[in-house]
Amino acid sequence: MVWQTSHLLLGVAPSGRLVGFVFFATICSYNFHWYLTSGSMSPSRRVTWTQRHKILHFILYLAGGIGAAIYFFSLWQHALALCFGAFVTFLYSAPKLPQPVFGHLRKIAVGKTLFLAFVWMYVTSVLPIIVAGAGWNGGTVLFAASRFFLIYAICIIFDFRDREDDKAAGIRSLITYFNEKGVDRIFILSMILFAVSTISLYGCRFPAFYILLLLVPGIIVASLYQRAKRDFSDYLYYVVLDGLMMFSALLMLIFRI
Repeated sequence: MVWQTSHLLLGVAPSGRLVGFVFFATICSYNFHWYLTSGSMSPSRRVTWTQRHKILHFILYLAGGIGAAIYFFSLWQHALALCFGAFVTFLYSAPKLPQPVFGHLRKIAVGKTLFLAFVWMYVTSVLPIIVAGAGWNGGTVLFAASRFFLIYAICIIFDFRDREDDKAAGIRSLITYFNEKGVDRIFILSMILFAVSTISLYGCRFPAFYILLLLVPGIIVASLYQRAKRDFSDYLYYVVLDGLMMFSALLMLIFRI
């Protein structure tokens, strides 16, 4: 996804230091989150595996943190932008911490889903531009918006699956606040905004073929929405839906022109 942003908006390969930072920071934040996850009201093989391998999650969390720290200092001139991304990432997992100081974060009605979608968009669509020292224009803003609304739509599906767990833990989000029809409306709105922002890239001289590739994962997400609300398969969620966030980038690598 970092490569996709650099290729489309900058016409160059992404910074190797940024790629290293994003890789290790992802390992760190992902394992930190799952290390803090205690269980689920609808257990799956994935959740069971997580419970049995807490030590592995902790080791990977530390390894990712060390690697991210090393690359962080190599990108010191962008420390503020990197720290902002780390802070928003932390806000997503912080409600799982047992300390009372983090308890109020569970009451933020819109926090959980928006934090996650924003940080995915920020790290993969905004940081490459900041690190490259490139300017902003209509195309970069529309591309970032396109990425955000696609990722947010996918996060909505994950949060719909997890909403009973979130309710039990006292974690509030838009998905736990609204009923199923309300969630459907939020999903539809997100998909409409994704389509509008993506198609609008044509007016910024983006190649029509690349715009089509950007639209493909959104079409697939929309077609899977009703099934994903009933089928909580680990493969559907952690392979298909998670994979759709980077699917257009893979298509661009395959059909690179």
